[in-house]
Amino acid sequence: MPGVLHTRNEKRMKEKMRQLFDWILAAALLCIFAPLMAAIAVMVKLDSPGNIIFCGVRVGKGGKKFRIFKFRTMHCHQPAESPITVKDDLRITRSGRILRKYKLDELPQLVNILRGEMCFVGPRPEDPRFVAVYDEEQKELLNVLPGLTSPGSLHFQDEASLLQGEDWENIYRREILPQKLRMDLEYIAQSSFWSDLKVLAQTLGLWLTARD
Repeated sequence: MPGVLHTRNEKRMKEKMRQLFDWILAAALLCIFAPLMAAIAVMVKLDSPGNIIFCGVRVGKGGKKFRIFKFRTMHCHQPAESPITVKDDLRITRSGRILRKYKLDELPQLVNILRGEMCFVGPRPEDPRFVAVYDEEQKELLNVLPGLTSPGSLHFQDEASLLQGEDWENIYRREILPQKLRMDLEYIAQSSFWSDLKVLAQTLGLWLTARD
């Protein structure tokens, strides 16, 4: 029993240290990127009418729903912004294409991290209608905080190009999503602080080398 308690306490301590790291990094990045985010807000507002920030419902740790924050990248007169973007999506604004290319639309999620709803490295939060079809193994991902980046999302960083035609949602649900979830399940089973830093470095590298 003492050994079990020690393991549990050690696990809780690691989680608290990771959360503290995420909070400090998120707060620092918000300060650093504040001028850029202000410029993006102006660009979004001038490009098309509507709100600057898009709030979408996602499923987080423990199956709890929360609102994820993004800079709006779609026209408001189009149907509600989908969690999935398809190739040549006509809903995307001119500024939205730039923001999505460089993943700048994701910057407001630093606030989600400060609110304790997300972390930096973890499975990307999914729409409730996709979580509803998770099998028992996939539901294990709901035991951890969703993240800003993950091995699965890095692997499918250009998933929009794979989604074409009217059957795009089935393609995502049956082919892409299971692979992403499997990769993230494998990752969280052996993740550590150092492996998280590696994923963050890979994410930064892809961001810096973004191209058409």
